[in-house]
Amino acid sequence: MSIPCTVFGKPQPDLADPWYELRLCGAGAGPGGGGPGLSVRTPYGLDGLEGADTVVVASVPDACVEEDAPVPADLVAAVRRAHRAGARMVSLCTGAFALAAAGLLDGRRATAHWMHTGLLARRFPEVRVDGSVLYVDDGDVLTSAGLTAGLDLCLHLVRRDLGAHVADQLARRMVVPAHRPGGQAQFVDLSVPASDDEGLAPVLEWAREHLDRPLTVADLARRAAMSPRTFYRRLQAATGAAPLQWLLDQRLARAQSLLEATDLPVDRIGELSGLGTANNLRHHFTKRVGVAPGEYRRAFPRDGRPAGQGRVPRR
Repeated sequence: MSIPCTVFGKPQPDLADPWYELRLCGAGAGPGGGGPGLSVRTPYGLDGLEGADTVVVASVPDACVEEDAPVPADLVAAVRRAHRAGARMVSLCTGAFALAAAGLLDGRRATAHWMHTGLLARRFPEVRVDGSVLYVDDGDVLTSAGLTAGLDLCLHLVRRDLGAHVADQLARRMVVPAHRPGGQAQFVDLSVPASDDEGLAPVLEWAREHLDRPLTVADLARRAAMSPRTFYRRLQAATGAAPLQWLLDQRLARAQSLLEATDLPVDRIGELSGLGTANNLRHHFTKRVGVAPGEYRRAFPRDGRPAGQGRVPRR
């Protein structure tokens, strides 16, 4: 629950103005369960979902996953009403059980924490459960795995709503990775010592600063003073992505920022991001983002305001 509060609840007027309006809702206003030693006082009951542009279900009661108890009927009804009213529906971790109980995941691909995806699939066989990914963006319904994957999904929403620049700057303030694609695996190789990950930071930062170059795995491995095989293993363990996929993700993120913040032609953006020709940029960008670079750029008019400022965010 603290994740959406952190991402959406604190205004960031220098990044985007207006920011999100956050309502913390519960099944009955007043104190509620919040975990061991905690209680939560919500200013809104479930009727507070009325009029929301986005509804984030952060969890369901533990009994729903540990004791196979049904999701509370009032929560299910409130989620259905919000969806019928046009709200974008989002679940973090076990919150997927609420969306599934409301029928919102039927026929859709969805995820949750890997410890609960088996139960989710058994209880809701109409849902196409994928327990291997961090999050799934199915347009108006989005689901995520647990803990940091929920943070990834919330930052992904900011990226969708307010653009790559705003999301990247917010992630920097939170000292977290700017962008982990939803298709990245939940699992990493825990046999690799955590201290190894820190050794990759300088070379990955160098790569981000030189994306306009034709970088190869051999180039990065040599700069990291590793063999290509060792570099491949350690990067995949640290990020969940193979080196070439990681490079492509960084190049696309750079292209997004340049499309938002500059008037450079698409072919020049392709060069600066390392994607090469305008056609290659269009191919990869459209495949990943879902719209062509020109259409994406039109959503971010440059009229002297900071990126994101003046657009009405989703609530």
